[in-house]
Amino acid sequence: MLAIDEHRTLGAAASSLGMTQPAATKMLHELEQSLGQQLFERVGRTIQMNAAGRCALLSFRGMRGTLEQLHRELHELKLGSSGRVSVGSIMAASPTYLTGAIEKLMRDLPLLSINIAVGTSDELMGRLDDGELDAVIGRVPPGGGAYIFRPLAEEDIAVVCAPGHPLAKVRNPSFEQISQFPWVFQQEGSPMREVVAQEFREHHAALPRGLLETSSTLITVHLISRTQMISALPQSVAKGFSKKGMLGIVKYRMRNRLASYGSVTRSDRPMSEQAAHFLQLVHKTPRADW
Repeated sequence: MLAIDEHRTLGAAASSLGMTQPAATKMLHELEQSLGQQLFERVGRTIQMNAAGRCALLSFRGMRGTLEQLHRELHELKLGSSGRVSVGSIMAASPTYLTGAIEKLMRDLPLLSINIAVGTSDELMGRLDDGELDAVIGRVPPGGGAYIFRPLAEEDIAVVCAPGHPLAKVRNPSFEQISQFPWVFQQEGSPMREVVAQEFREHHAALPRGLLETSSTLITVHLISRTQMISALPQSVAKGFSKKGMLGIVKYRMRNRLASYGSVTRSDRPMSEQAAHFLQLVHKTPRADW
């Protein structure tokens, strides 16, 4: 089921697992019989996952994540360490809640191995589902899922540019003015991308031509600081770069804002003591500014 979801076709999934397609078909039939429901609809020579299949897939991803977590913990015990915690964070929370909690976690558990991933919510939630991460500071995707979400903060969006950009000196720029410049967008599927795209839709405008897309905040900042391009960043992140003289903030207020972000864990997966301690610190640590 997981291989089919990843490779999209039964033949490709069977090949990735080193088995023939007839053998994979037989296994699917046996799975459907044991669950008492069809998981796929047969359309010509292809199969499409139905609602029951998508429900089963979520459960199977949780199972794989639990096994991945167990494997990591056993490996750390074998090495004689005091364990390992892997966490993900969106950029908005990295200089605020994340770093403060990590600082206290290292002081409380000096032998703990810590792995930190920074990315967009959609990227991090996929890694959480697959068991690569124990917890995420981010936003739950639409439709929810088997998650436990505890809110931390809301976040306004700032339009940013180079310090010497023409828009940096405009007191109240209009949408028409900001839409004339090339943009750096986050990739499709990210909450930030959706909010900015909604701004264009509400003004009945198409997205700018020559669109550049990246999920990397660092690449975005370097591109903007050297060109006439503009972009959107969380307000706290934009202010941090502005204080350091790396970016200017355009005095344009977005109509929409990002949904609240917070700590996210899987509800169908046991949490290690180390991960639980990290989350406790995240929610106890006051939000810090850059």
